Amino acid sequence: MALACAVTEATPAPAAEVKVTLSVTSPAFRDRYRVPLEYTCEREDVSPSLRWSQPSEGTQPLALVVDDPDAPGGAFAHWVVFNLPAGSRGLPEAASSGGQVPAGALQGENDFEKAGYGGPCPPSGPHQH
Repeated sequence: MALACAVTEATPAPAAEVKVTLSVTSPAFRDRYRVPLEYTCEREDVSPSLRWSQPSEGTQPLALVVDDPDAPGGAFAHWVVFNLPAGSRGLPEAASSGGQVPAGALQGENDFEKAGYGGPCPPSGPHQH
């Protein structure tokens, strides 16, 4: 089971097309490896620590979407956070449930129909990568 994380920059429309890349990492697990049980519905179900690179100059608030692109019913949103300060570079472990999202940031409803983080809970066995 791999989760895909994306941090999106809200930038003014450029005069010319500009490619923007942010790197998102987590010390909690490695890319393309199983998500450790403490971040799933099988255990504590806490949000993992996430870090991202510096966004482009002029970036306004960020949005974070953690989704499962290979869920049985199609892409499944596990966590939506928006209005993250452009100067932020990450979220600590358990930020969703521990109220440690930055001041002013908001957590949207995930596909479990609740605000905050909801860890992977596959119906049976691991997902393909």
